[in-house]
Amino acid sequence: MSMANALLVDAFGRVKEAVHAAVEGLNSQELTYRVDADANTIAWLVWHLTRIQDDHVADLADTEQIWLRDDWVSRFGLPFPPAAHGYGHKSEDVAAVDVPPDLLLDYHDAVHARTVSYLEGLRDEEYDDIVDRAWDPPVTRAVRLVSMVADDLQHVGQAAFIRGVLQRRPE
Repeated sequence: MSMANALLVDAFGRVKEAVHAAVEGLNSQELTYRVDADANTIAWLVWHLTRIQDDHVADLADTEQIWLRDDWVSRFGLPFPPAAHGYGHKSEDVAAVDVPPDLLLDYHDAVHARTVSYLEGLRDEEYDDIVDRAWDPPVTRAVRLVSMVADDLQHVGQAAFIRGVLQRRPE
């Protein structure tokens, strides 16, 4: 495996570790806790970051999203269109993501495994491929992968912050 592949596998592995640290041991009430009336929840943040990773890696690999392929969409039973991944969601949409912690983690782990498999097969020369011409400059495969890591870490950091708020609340 190339150095670039190994670094990205490590980065996505750190995302997975942080997701587990943010979610494990919490109940549904804690996963859906909001620091104010319109704030994101841990459940929504983890669902969203995983949906984006699933969507983007599927696009890069030219495969179907695990969300659809493995019918996670039915397992979650959310009131959104199957292709929804959280962009543009309103406060009531955030509140609708109320699922058990094991379901969140199982979906994340499945997406992570597919991401690692994709990265392990990536050739160095593919990193320069243009994957999105809607931006100026156009987005390369490398930039898309790094932006996924950055976005995932930002969202899981928000989830960790909420967990910290929960742990510090007076009884």
